[in-house]
Amino acid sequence: MEIKFFDDRVIVSGTDDFSAGKIFDCGQCFRWVRSPDGSWTGSALGRVLRLREEEGSVIFECGKEEFLGVWHDYFDLGRDYAALRKRLSVSEYMERACGFGAGIRILRQDAWEALCTFIISQCNNIARITGIIDRLCRIFGDEQEGGFCSFPGPERLCGLSERDLEPLRAGYRASYIISAARSVASGALELEALRSCDAETAEAALTALPGVGRKVASCVMLFGLGHTEAFPVDTWMRRALRDNFGPGFDPSVFGPDAGFAQQYIFYYSRWGRGGERYVCD
Repeated sequence: MEIKFFDDRVIVSGTDDFSAGKIFDCGQCFRWVRSPDGSWTGSALGRVLRLREEEGSVIFECGKEEFLGVWHDYFDLGRDYAALRKRLSVSEYMERACGFGAGIRILRQDAWEALCTFIISQCNNIARITGIIDRLCRIFGDEQEGGFCSFPGPERLCGLSERDLEPLRAGYRASYIISAARSVASGALELEALRSCDAETAEAALTALPGVGRKVASCVMLFGLGHTEAFPVDTWMRRALRDNFGPGFDPSVFGPDAGFAQQYIFYYSRWGRGGERYVCD
């Protein structure tokens, strides 16, 4: 991988493991929008970024300081995904899944945003998830460039009532959002502390929240807390595991790479055979 810095952009070249479409369309995030010209714009970590892919390179429209301070880590650019896919190709099926998903990178998202987002995602589809999150940000977030609004922190949401959240049309999830916000804002749940603890402790702390089951907790751990051993299982994953791994499959066989394996399996099972966008459970 080669990185070149210019005043208003950064160009990353020499990697086959960056596909914006796969990264933003594999169910891990919901705040990136594709423009007719093929570029992507999104809001994350309090910043707005536009990027585009061009002749084997990825062009980030930002300066060097912002790229190194925010986006290099967010896009996990320090990890060798080619070597990772090689490690995970332990069977013919996994080789196909890893090949089909080449270009996926697991984003290192804000822990609170991941928690709130995946509470919203349960029993929901992409369009509704995106709509609820967009309304949440527009009503309770701050204005940003490009028509985006920041993701509201727990301190902004903790004093609200379910009635205050009615414009989101989040249904029963509204009470779970408020409960989570109050736990984080009060310090009862210290999300940052969950980054360095073991997976069992992190899962126990998250599932103690109302409305957070093992699947939501696993998503938060993988996408928001850096626990790459987490292995979220939803309807599509259960089907893929049943059909391709047999009964009693234990994802711990992938060790600390289990979360990456999950993304390749999920993406391949959902889009590799002409599937439509998934419904979370």
